[in-house]
Amino acid sequence: MQRLAIEIAEDVGDEIPVFIGILNGSFMVVSDFVKKYPNPCEVTFIKLASYEGVKSTEDIQRLIGLTQDLTGRTVIILEDIIDTGNTLHEVHRIFKNENVKSLKIATLFHKPEAYKKDFKLHYVGIEIPNKFIVGYGLDYDGLGRNLPEVYQIKETQHMTNLVLFGPPGAGKGTQANFLKEKYNLVHISTGDVFRFNIKNETALGMLAKSYMDKGELVPDQVTIDMLNAEVEKNTDANGFIFDGFPRTNAQADALDKLMDSKDSQINAMIALEVDDEILVQRLLERGKTSGRADDADESIIRNRITEYYSKTAILKDYYSAQNKYFGVNGVGSIEDITVRLSAVIDGL
Repeated sequence: MQRLAIEIAEDVGDEIPVFIGILNGSFMVVSDFVKKYPNPCEVTFIKLASYEGVKSTEDIQRLIGLTQDLTGRTVIILEDIIDTGNTLHEVHRIFKNENVKSLKIATLFHKPEAYKKDFKLHYVGIEIPNKFIVGYGLDYDGLGRNLPEVYQIKETQHMTNLVLFGPPGAGKGTQANFLKEKYNLVHISTGDVFRFNIKNETALGMLAKSYMDKGELVPDQVTIDMLNAEVEKNTDANGFIFDGFPRTNAQADALDKLMDSKDSQINAMIALEVDDEILVQRLLERGKTSGRADDADESIIRNRITEYYSKTAILKDYYSAQNKYFGVNGVGSIEDITVRLSAVIDGL
């Protein structure tokens, strides 16, 4: 606030500006601002008519309370927060006929991600993410305006986010397809995501390829950034099925942080459990038609299964500590297994 007041004072110089606050929100901001403004000034308030019984600024009709003759004056609108900019549209329309010397906009908070207008913001205190905040004159559906400090409202989205695991041959891919359709989830396969980014030569794809070409492991952060991009593409999804990630505790922790940044969380790690000998027979049978060399060699198959368990055991402990690990019998018909998985998801 102090910086904002000094910046405006230096810009205005010897002029006596008229600061206009828009009620009800900006009352606290204007009050504190004027205390910090070092030079003479005038202050008045106006109110948006649409605020009477209307929660949104989508339907602003007129301003009330503007009685002062402002001809030839420098007018600075003091806003508590500017998000979409709908209010500014009406402000500029009204003041277009007031013959002011100049009209400038100052705001304590600004949400650049939400701003949809072309009006210049001359003075900005703090840029913030596109999240709801309350306090210090700001309210959410009428609540929180009188809080002395500013708080962000944590919006927990009603999403179902799953980490799906299963040893080679467990039918994980088949079940993921059923689950994504049944629950309207987005299936994010790490392998598919890598292939897409590399094939399309995205910045992340080229970065990942540079490590792979040197025979090095792709850093976790690169993978997380790819997953973040996939999540951002599907913001209207009911949730996500993460397949192939995480593989380590560090990756699981990184995924938790990613979902937390979306005001969401991983709800469950679901692992299909199938006896090793059944897996071996399934894969050998699949190898007769798949053409995959690693499905035709029993020793390779057993190594893949052993590697899976060595990785999954670590994550089982991680998610069990959060009461989020669920083992599901993966033996039986596709329909039976889907029913078992659905029972877990429905119980979350």
